[in-house]
Amino acid sequence: MNPRRNSRSRSGRALRLLLAAVALIAIIAIVLIVIWVKGLFGTPTPPPPHGGGPSSSAPPGRPQAQPADCPDVLTLVVPGTWESTPNDDPLNPTSKPASLLLRVSKAISSEFPASRTTVYTVPYIAEFRNPTILNDRQHSYNDSRTQGYRRAAGEIISTHGRCPLTRYVIMGFSQGAVIAGDLASAIGNGRGNVLPRSDADLVLGVGMIADGRRQSGEQRDIGPNPPGVGAEVALAGVGSLVPGTTMTGPRPGGFGDIRSKVVSICAPGDLICDAPTVSNPLGAVGQMANAMNNPVHAMYATPRYWSLNGATATQWMRGWASGLIDGAPRPAHN
Repeated sequence: MNPRRNSRSRSGRALRLLLAAVALIAIIAIVLIVIWVKGLFGTPTPPPPHGGGPSSSAPPGRPQAQPADCPDVLTLVVPGTWESTPNDDPLNPTSKPASLLLRVSKAISSEFPASRTTVYTVPYIAEFRNPTILNDRQHSYNDSRTQGYRRAAGEIISTHGRCPLTRYVIMGFSQGAVIAGDLASAIGNGRGNVLPRSDADLVLGVGMIADGRRQSGEQRDIGPNPPGVGAEVALAGVGSLVPGTTMTGPRPGGFGDIRSKVVSICAPGDLICDAPTVSNPLGAVGQMANAMNNPVHAMYATPRYWSLNGATATQWMRGWASGLIDGAPRPAHN
């Protein structure tokens, strides 16, 4: 055996082992670098669930924090016909103690501190003059609905201007449901200046009881889902034939981008939201005015005409709103 050949053989094996080791180290180093870079620039760790703590970042174009006195959520409540007055205190309404949605708003106020949600009850005319009664001195439906919408929209606009990270829960009953739904339609379709369409995600939910512009299937219909439509849809052909009472028909574009966030409750037989098509315009408008206090329309706080798993409409709405508020993000404050 040649000692010199053995020596060269051993040197070759050693060199090959050394090269293999270097290559392995290089591969490991590359893998570690890839993992490190991916950790820096790849998919970030998901944020904590809603309600789990302060939001660490805001969407592009929004600030990282908002003023200390801004609530996390504005709960906007629009009462029904004859359930509000223009000069009532929006933070402590007392003019109509039997107002249906007070059952919801008072419970929400008791459940959450003001820093979590401000409950704002829109004060407005809330009347409906019956054109078939000559001595009816109430304000017209048009004037009442217009004032309610402007005041509700104004509160959202002013809040968003000062508190850009605040979210919104909107609720309405009867005439207030029409107003709440019109706000939702404007926001979801980018109409007007209530909220920029890019900020429509700030709306957590819109809840309506007895919506006069209801169309089945245009939103999440909760519980019993009667086949009729809202009175303003059924009477759309009336247009402006009756002074002061314009029937506006379906909402253009429905609820647009926030359709999945809109819920509607309508009891079968409630002519405000479950109306058939009519042929006598003047008589139908009078029927609508009288339906404001018919037994079905006035009983949403009881399970007599509408209930879901034993809950009344107001109980269901309270649970729905409470869940949205409890799960909302908690923006940072400065």
